[in-house]
Amino acid sequence: MQNVAVIGLGSIARRHRKNLKQLYPDCTLFAMSASGRQPEQAISDCDQLVESVDTLIEGKADLVIVASPAPFHARHALPLIRAGIPVLIEKPLVTESADLEALLQASQYYQTPVAVGYCLRYLPSAQKMQQLLQTETIGMLYNASIEIGQYLPDWRPDKDFRTTVSAKAELGGGALFELSHELDYSRWLLGELDIKAAVLRSSEALQLDVEDCVDLLAVSEQGVVTSIHLDFLQRAVHRRCRFTGSSGSLEWDLIENSIAFSDQHGSKMLYQEPCWDKNRMYLDMIRDFENKVNGKEHQCVSLEDAGKTITLIESIRQHAQAGSATP
Repeated sequence: MQNVAVIGLGSIARRHRKNLKQLYPDCTLFAMSASGRQPEQAISDCDQLVESVDTLIEGKADLVIVASPAPFHARHALPLIRAGIPVLIEKPLVTESADLEALLQASQYYQTPVAVGYCLRYLPSAQKMQQLLQTETIGMLYNASIEIGQYLPDWRPDKDFRTTVSAKAELGGGALFELSHELDYSRWLLGELDIKAAVLRSSEALQLDVEDCVDLLAVSEQGVVTSIHLDFLQRAVHRRCRFTGSSGSLEWDLIENSIAFSDQHGSKMLYQEPCWDKNRMYLDMIRDFENKVNGKEHQCVSLEDAGKTITLIESIRQHAQAGSATP
């Protein structure tokens, strides 16, 4: 990779720039703000600041990571796809179905390598969990309980949380979009989900114009009853899943990167690597995308796959609205 670029100047964009420089130390790295504005402060791990996607196309970038707010993803990615420049798009893919359709059509027509950045699929315990479920370690799967909670003001302590992307509807904020990793890997592990009930709440604690708490009940293609809870409210970070089957249960702690098995005989740890550097997920994701670009075997999340998570979010909102309208 000689010329690489990152669109967006937020925290995830900083991580991507640093990782690209680590993976390709001799590359020229271009950075671009989501709005094309000129930032006042210096940009880390950046060789040249550009104002437009056209400049990246003219410079024949080898790879571009789109890390702008989700409502701008299609605007930034489409010209690159049409120019044949490989694009890795941060999650969530889009916030509008029209943008999803435009990206799908362009990708299919131009055959440009495109993937979506659901990096949790590269967490070692996630890959181990997929293996355990595929080999029916706990027999027939009955139930899945998925939960994530983290206090939004603690996400970026150096910023007023009310001004961040997570808190603003027009920038793709809210728990459904910001915490869509859980929706992505639930589909990855269980198959497509049929939403049965959904409750979206905006608490008085944060006073946001987006939902800060989500509760879902769904049934998978194989009949697994699945509950999912997402929130911006829990003071102690919590990210766990529990899968219950005919032969036992699996408890997955994503923060500790561990999986425990329990049955009538007791419990035992099947996997544990708590000191694993989470940045390796992002590095592995970029390496995997490079494999896709070079026509090698890969496990990248496709536009089609990520698009189904957007469709799922739309279904969740529809169920929540229908439920709130019920007398």
